[in-house]
Amino acid sequence: MPKKTKCIDSLRHNEYYNMQSVFDELYNESIQGSVFHELMDKILEEDNILLAYRNIKTNGGSNTPGTDGLSIKDIARMEPQKVVEKVRFILRGSQHGYRPKAVRRKEIPKPNGKTRPLGIPCIWDRLIQQCIKQVMEPICEAKFSENSYGFRPNRSVEHAIARSYRLLQMSNLHYVIEFDIKGFFDNVDHSKLIKQIWALGIRDKELIYIIKRILKAPIKMSDGSLISPEKGTPQGGILSPLLANIVLNELDHWVESQWQYSKVTDNYRQRPQSNGTVDRSHGYRAMRESTKLKEMWIVRYADDFRIFCKTRSDAEKTKIAIEKWLKDRLRLDISSEKIRIVNTRQKPMEFLGFSIKVRKKKKDTKYVVDSHISPKALKDKSDKLANQVKVFCKFKDSDQGAKEVVIYNSMVLGIQNYYRIATNVASDLNVIQQRTYRIMYNRLNTQSGNALRKEGRKLTPLEVHRFGKSKSLRYIAGTREPIYPIYYIQCKNPMAFNRRICPYTSEGRAIVHDRLGINCNLLYQLMNQKLTDGSIEFYDNRISLYSAQQGKCYITSKEFLSLEDIHCHHKIAKSKGGTDEYSNLVLVDKDVHKLIHATDIEVIKYYIEVLKLKAKQLEKLNSLRQYLGLSMIVKKKKSLMLSYNENMASAS
Repeated sequence: MPKKTKCIDSLRHNEYYNMQSVFDELYNESIQGSVFHELMDKILEEDNILLAYRNIKTNGGSNTPGTDGLSIKDIARMEPQKVVEKVRFILRGSQHGYRPKAVRRKEIPKPNGKTRPLGIPCIWDRLIQQCIKQVMEPICEAKFSENSYGFRPNRSVEHAIARSYRLLQMSNLHYVIEFDIKGFFDNVDHSKLIKQIWALGIRDKELIYIIKRILKAPIKMSDGSLISPEKGTPQGGILSPLLANIVLNELDHWVESQWQYSKVTDNYRQRPQSNGTVDRSHGYRAMRESTKLKEMWIVRYADDFRIFCKTRSDAEKTKIAIEKWLKDRLRLDISSEKIRIVNTRQKPMEFLGFSIKVRKKKKDTKYVVDSHISPKALKDKSDKLANQVKVFCKFKDSDQGAKEVVIYNSMVLGIQNYYRIATNVASDLNVIQQRTYRIMYNRLNTQSGNALRKEGRKLTPLEVHRFGKSKSLRYIAGTREPIYPIYYIQCKNPMAFNRRICPYTSEGRAIVHDRLGINCNLLYQLMNQKLTDGSIEFYDNRISLYSAQQGKCYITSKEFLSLEDIHCHHKIAKSKGGTDEYSNLVLVDKDVHKLIHATDIEVIKYYIEVLKLKAKQLEKLNSLRQYLGLSMIVKKKKSLMLSYNENMASAS
């Protein structure tokens, strides 16, 4: 069985547009303490702009229009060079400088009944923010703390929870301070943020000016009024998570300097470990025995962070110190009603939707983690699934009912995948299972019997692996779609972050990502090929197809040897309403392309002789001809004929 290729989408996109080496260089220079004065030239490079389009086009939010009513589809229809010229003009062409359009304010409901303000920039401003983010991120990553896990490459909630488990269980840091910054994204101080960006070595004054303009972009409220913000970075902007991490990075390093990376540890032997960390245990032991320093450790995910301490006394002093530090240094306030010190031996701490405490093992003095889905999150997920059950029960034995069951199943998988690292996940989700099953049973109960069945369509291999042994798997009569039992899930130990992983070094990438195993020179030629009439979507999808088809023809599976050999074929012709979407395109050899469109029998005979297609290859070619409404090519033993279909004639 061939080895499965490891792939991180963002890294693959960097390779497509040959930008990985640029980002690697920025990261390396930042590690060495360099300062950067000419970043705008890199931001406005053609490849960086095209990469930015690639990175945001599959984002669901890119289809949401801003105040100008445009979405990513409007950019997709433009030629690549026109997109590049437009971005450059917006940033440098206007005599007034960059002026982002108003950000559309939208209120997103929260589980507690309140709303979260979301800012939706216009699509061109989003594209510009993505261009900036791609260049700033490697510089910032070199300076960011290892204890920050939110909105960073290759890091996740699972890593933050794994770190929390370790501090509670292995380090016995059972006193946890829960902090909540009051309206963080709405209260970021602009002048402080600009100073922090400058301190990271980003000193391109043109870029600083543009970031200031982004921060000051007017906000259009639901009543049509415009507000000019004096502080804050609106949630919803592509650049906002990176800016938020820049703001709180200073907090991370200050907390670390108090204990984890205290200068005292430099006086004691340190041992490098296989996961990329350094063992400073000798220094910590000495600090506990001979100093009065307070032991504190931070785990942060975006603006949500927890501080872990050894004793209540340390926790109380640390709470006061951090609250004052945030106010004095970052000009941020803490929600006094939400801040609390938790002894996890008695009560659970709340973090990222989990309730976590520790308990003693039987016949042992050792404490182990005991975690649940938080009550608030459990109620929210239960309500959403119950509402979806009511929807598919309403449509039951129809095609729409089947679609709604599929949506329900996707919600179940999402909840299971996120919360499976809770030690009591199965018992927590069983509460939801009982509620949803009761609704299903009652609503599908009719005079002729209940519509719930134990048999339905054949399960896919993935479904068999995950739910095949469950006795609670049910189907709705008529749709035959399985309804996944949400409680049927085993707890998984959260995976700790491997600190050797880095997206900006070849060694760090190799752990999680394999380089393209294709002719990269030909890929770059394809990328740099200037098209006179193709859209940026067409341009970008050709690169994806070249990689997906492993640099080979879709029909013959022969490797492309030159740029001239590569033809991009529309399955449904553009003249017939076909689009430049990925699903409507294939890459084929130039002779194969001629054969796909050929109608003259002599021309067909010639290319059949040249290509010597096998039966399977001819079948694939005929499927493409069928899209075009052309006759099928049928090979007999000693002859060749066209099988003409009247339905195809009408289609053509």
